[in-house]
Amino acid sequence: MLNRKSAPDIYEVRHLTLPHPTLRILDNGIPVYVLDYPGQEIVKVEAVFRAGRAEEEKRLASRATARLLRDGTLKKSGAEIAEHLDFYGASLTVPSNLDTSSFILFSLKKYAHEVIPTFAEMLQSPSFPEDELENFRRTNIQELMVELEKGETVAYRKVTELIFGEQHPYGYNSMPEDYEAIQRADLQHFFNTWYTPDNCILFASGRIDEEILTMLNQHFGKQKTAHPSKPGRTQHFVPSNLKTKPSSIRISLPNSLQSAIKIGRKLFDRNHPDFNGLVVLNTVLGGYFGSRLMTNIREKKGFTYNIYSTVDAYLSDGCLYIATEVSPEKSASAVRAIFREMKKLRENPVPEEELSMVRNYILGMLLNGLDGPINSSDMVRNLIVENQSPEKFEALVQTIRCITAEDLQALAQQYLQPNDFWVVTVG
Repeated sequence: MLNRKSAPDIYEVRHLTLPHPTLRILDNGIPVYVLDYPGQEIVKVEAVFRAGRAEEEKRLASRATARLLRDGTLKKSGAEIAEHLDFYGASLTVPSNLDTSSFILFSLKKYAHEVIPTFAEMLQSPSFPEDELENFRRTNIQELMVELEKGETVAYRKVTELIFGEQHPYGYNSMPEDYEAIQRADLQHFFNTWYTPDNCILFASGRIDEEILTMLNQHFGKQKTAHPSKPGRTQHFVPSNLKTKPSSIRISLPNSLQSAIKIGRKLFDRNHPDFNGLVVLNTVLGGYFGSRLMTNIREKKGFTYNIYSTVDAYLSDGCLYIATEVSPEKSASAVRAIFREMKKLRENPVPEEELSMVRNYILGMLLNGLDGPINSSDMVRNLIVENQSPEKFEALVQTIRCITAEDLQALAQQYLQPNDFWVVTVG
């Protein structure tokens, strides 16, 4: 009989193997990365375009183009597209990303022949209806005005602006006038320039047999590139080599019941040799529920309900920031407590028991990310889109398993220096 009074045994995560996709090339050169799971009856097709903020000539062109693609084609209205997908139990998502524009179709395999043509049509001949664009402007301005009343939003916008620069694709903040300025011609120009076969990557996972691949070639592989030459990616990419020394910024937000705190610094992309080690260090600091920040500032001091740190990596840059919300009278104490936790990591090696817990946590999260065709395809997509090889994943796993307390202390001494961090308090 099962003994519910004793916890189940904890086992070390021993085998982490990233599935290697099969590469197929469509007639027009579009690469398709295939993860075939014969036992599944689901099909996931994702189209990724290198069409993010770095490619914009006008602010919000990337976001607006991606959002309005599903609101109508030259043959179907947005309502007809939604009704058609819904009828066959399919779903379409458009995840937000600063570097790329992605479109994900989920369908049962038996209905793939009904929904893939609509998916391709949406990505190849959008109409960008003027009434939908006006609705996009109005809705987003209203949502923005609501968000700007939240301390957490204001703090995040300010800290990223300070880290990267207010003109940088990763640092600029959208304003109501940016939404008002975006025009249908801007979307059409952005689409014609960047939504082309030579700028597209497809990822197909689930039950991907020759029938599905033939279908993808029929609907995606026949389109020709209308604009064979396009500007380089760095044309509008302002380097984030800011000269301003980090400092503390306080922003008043009337009627705010709490103070939002963001403490952040500039880092680098995933290809930097210290990135994998910082994944582990960040987890120790504030990357999971048992982290230093959560244990000491939430549980022991009771300053906040939630506090975390995160490493954000983009294609061309990255940053580390810590976020929390506290009562206004505790904000200064919370900031001092956060920097004390950084100091402890600089001055003392992480105990082996804690490091073992962190290793198991990260490896467990990676294991969860490899569970099934949907999650696995996300990990494969991230590697390929960020120009990384499967060996990069193996290197991350090796770092997690083998990094020492002394290695983490050295990283903390280099990257957790208080003078490198912006401190933004809003409230």
